[in-house]
Amino acid sequence: TARLFGRGIEKHLAGARVVITPRPGATGEIGAIAAAESKPDGYTLVVLVTPNVLSVPIERQSRYTLDSFDLIANLVDDPGTISVRSDSPIRNVAELIAASKNMPGGIAVGTSGIGSTGHIAMLLMQKQYGFNFRNIPFSGHSAARTAMLSRDIPASFANLGETIGYAKGQPWRTLGQMSPQRSDLAPTLLTFAEQGYPIEGGSLRGLAAPKGLPRDVIDTLVSTIDKVMTDPEFIANANAIDHPLRYIKRDEYARVLREMDARLREIWKSTPWN
Repeated sequence: TARLFGRGIEKHLAGARVVITPRPGATGEIGAIAAAESKPDGYTLVVLVTPNVLSVPIERQSRYTLDSFDLIANLVDDPGTISVRSDSPIRNVAELIAASKNMPGGIAVGTSGIGSTGHIAMLLMQKQYGFNFRNIPFSGHSAARTAMLSRDIPASFANLGETIGYAKGQPWRTLGQMSPQRSDLAPTLLTFAEQGYPIEGGSLRGLAAPKGLPRDVIDTLVSTIDKVMTDPEFIANANAIDHPLRYIKRDEYARVLREMDARLREIWKSTPWN
């Protein structure tokens, strides 16, 4: 996401050169702290990824919170999906839930780890519909995919952009997407809500900066993102790498994140995920 938008910013902000600096580790905490503690001059930006940017300060003491950032805009909304092998008897979300209710301890679903997007999405479903999944944490979605295809686990969670790639040429059935409406990347795939289970989950990816940006800098960044998000070449490039774009402007983006933060805190009270 950072590389994709970096190219867009270079195109639409005169004289700009974007350098991508990966800061992996601690479920995104290392990168978030590095950005939060940088000088708020507009030259350091960060891609915030949910739920991690919200869940980390809930589950442990951290040197950042959501208030550590000036939010610019949300860029990508990669909804969650749950998939099974194509020879599985489970064909939709209702059958997945029924199978989980009938299995001691619940059906096993592979995720990318404790407190990951998939794990939290399953906790949301359990809380709302009164059944259990068994979270099987892996080092990443691709490892969970391999385990499912090898029949080590019956189901696997991944974000839609990943699922589209994983399914190509494989015995793969995706049961639904956890989004308010169908993504343009998968227009024939039913949402969970269309199947009677209005659960939203997945990964928002948005642009932010250290708290305290001057107003004129914020205005420049917002104006640049406006141009990037409506650029046909940029949109085509995003579609080519299965990036589901969802432009949420600054104030609305802040509202969405704060509502999500409140939901996660409620889940944490009853079902701490670590």
